[in-house]
This record gives sequence, structure tokens and C-alpha cells, in this order.
Amino acid sequence: MARVVVGLSGGVDSSVAAHLLQEEGHEVIALFMRNWHDETVTIHDECPWIEDSNDAMLVAEKLGIPFQVIDLSEEYKERIVDYMFSEYEQGRTPNPDVLCNREIKFDVFLEKALSLGADYVATGHYCRRDEIEVDGKTVYRLLSGLDNNKDQSYFLCQLNQEQLSKALFPIGHLQKSEVRRIATELDLVTADKKDSQGLCFIGKVRLPEFLQQQLAPKKGQVIEIAAGTEIPKDFSRLPEQNEWSEKAAPFAFSADLGSVKGEHSGAHYFTIGQRKGLAIGGTPEPLFVIGTDTEHNLIYAGQGESHPGLRKEALFVAADDVHWLREDLSLKSGEQSSYMARIRYRQSLFPVTLHATDKGLYVLFEEAQKAVTPGQFVAWYQGEELVGSGVIQF
Repeated sequence: MARVVVGLSGGVDSSVAAHLLQEEGHEVIALFMRNWHDETVTIHDECPWIEDSNDAMLVAEKLGIPFQVIDLSEEYKERIVDYMFSEYEQGRTPNPDVLCNREIKFDVFLEKALSLGADYVATGHYCRRDEIEVDGKTVYRLLSGLDNNKDQSYFLCQLNQEQLSKALFPIGHLQKSEVRRIATELDLVTADKKDSQGLCFIGKVRLPEFLQQQLAPKKGQVIEIAAGTEIPKDFSRLPEQNEWSEKAAPFAFSADLGSVKGEHSGAHYFTIGQRKGLAIGGTPEPLFVIGTDTEHNLIYAGQGESHPGLRKEALFVAADDVHWLREDLSLKSGEQSSYMARIRYRQSLFPVTLHATDKGLYVLFEEAQKAVTPGQFVAWYQGEELVGSGVIQF
């Protein structure tokens, strides 16, 4: 059987993944990734890394597998944290978990595993992998997890064929309740441990304090735009003019469209669709962030989830940011195809049509979607298979 290195996180999912690989007869080695040293911005009670590494070690001892802590904090800072600061500074909202999988777990960590003679790396993700043959060539497919409430395929939307060829997802066919049952039967210390809600292998972070390490607070105005206001589009940002680009064009928010409703501490701390953190009350419906302007330090807000400034009919992904897990299905300029898609984790899939041009990919929605957020990822599916993804430009 194969030699498999498991990313043992100190949680129940990776613990059971390691056990299942053992049951299949593989030689299993456990590595715990330490990606962060600055504990001033982490919330200890939520996900203390020392407790996690101790739990991972206890699981490895219980299963009788080798265990080691590896420090990837330098690579994590360069590839994830610095990128996050840069994106927030530009008024975009990055997804560090997607990047962590692409840049850390299935790149730096994978290289470390291969140096130990591993055939595969395994994680506790709720997703599946299989392989098919296309024109005589092996093609690896990323499939959604069978537990619809826990499916994490979206977080792996930036992996490529080489990375998928070395990846194993032992619990992807299980329900979360089954994973906990197995851990309880094995008397693992992680059996009843709650799921981490924080950044990939860091823990829960106080985001404002985290961002303030690089991005200083800066008071600015919150402009409320009434729901009946006609909001123009910013066509100057379009790379080309066509019927799809006009639908995807970003809104052209400006202060004269609304009235000052309050103050904020920095436009770069906020994201489209955000409700908490504005600290402005007294409105019939809750205020949502519908736009941010980091250049002029303004936040635009609107009442209610149905506010027209919060909804779009399409989005655009620049050519350099279009990624196909299934390269054999990639669209050439002038081609189009229908898929199901999501623009955030756990969002229900919705029908879209992809239109490819030389400049990039236009994703048209059958129904308008709320909080289309630049910097986040759109992922498209064919049935249960994740086919491709891209960074939302606008």
C-alpha cells in the first residue's frame, strides 16, 4: 500500500481520516502545520494552536503513527498574510482558506510530504476525488462531499491536476455524524471537539486587530443610499464592451447619491454584504455594506438584503485569474457553457452561463445574486464535480 502523510490539525476530521487510511493498510505519517506565531491577534479560547498540536499528538499516539510539528509560518506569511493585507488595502476581500489549500497544504506541505517519500497527502476535507480517462489520459476529478452541510469542495477550487493526483480525502463519503461516531468508538481526544471557525491552521482571528498590523484605522463617512435610488454603472472599468460586460459592470457609487449616516474606522476593514460592525441603528431595516471606496475612505450602505445596490446579474473574472481543474473542459474565446455555481462557501448552487472572451470570463446568473464580492472566488460545477473557478474582479 501507499505511504500517506496526513495533515493532522488537532480536529476530529483529520483524526478520523488518519484512522481510515490505516484501516486500508497504508503507512501513515502525521504532520501538524504551525503557520502562525503572533498570538496577539488570535482568540485563544476559540482555537489555541498549542492545544491543537497537543491533541494531534495524542491522536497520533493513540493510532500508533509517527508525528511531527513543522513550521511553515514564513511561507504562510509570504503567500497568505501579505496577500491578505494587499487585497484589503485595495478594497477587495480575499479568501485565505482557498489560498491556504493552493499555496500551503497542496504546495509547501505537499513538497515536504514528498521529501519524506510519501505517495500522497491526505486531509480531513469533506470532498472526494476520483479519476477517469479522457482521450487515453488520466484525468482527476474533484467531487463534492456527500454530507451536503459540510461539503468543502469550494475551498479546493484552485487545485490543479498535479495537486489532485497526490491528494486523498478519506472522509469525503461520510456524514459528519459518522465521523464523530468513529472518533468516539476509537476514544480519540478530538471526538467531541468543536469545529474550528478560524483562518486555515491559525485559529479564530480578530480581523480588525489583525488588519491593523499593516492597515491603520482611518475615520470616514458611511453614506446611506436609499433603495429607490438609480445607481449608475462604472463602464470605464470594463476591459471591453459587449452585452455581458454591461451586466457585469461594477456600480459607480458616489457620495451625492445618498446622505451621511455615520462614521467608520476604515473602509479597508469592511466587505460587501457585511452587516455587523457598522454600529448604526435606527433604520427600519438593517444596514448592509453595498460598496467600499478605499481611495476616498467611504462606505456605502443600504437597507435590507433586497437593496438593488447589493445585487448583480453577472460577474467578471480576468483571463489570468480563470482556473480550470478540468483543463479538457476549458472554454476558448467565443465559447459558452452552462454550469451551476457558487460565490461563497455553503451557498446553494445556482445556474449560470459562462461566456469566454480574450479578456476573461463573464459569469451570467439566471437570477440576480447578492453580495458579489471582488477578491472572492466563483466556482462552477457540473453535477457533483467542481470543474473550474476564478477570482471575482467585479
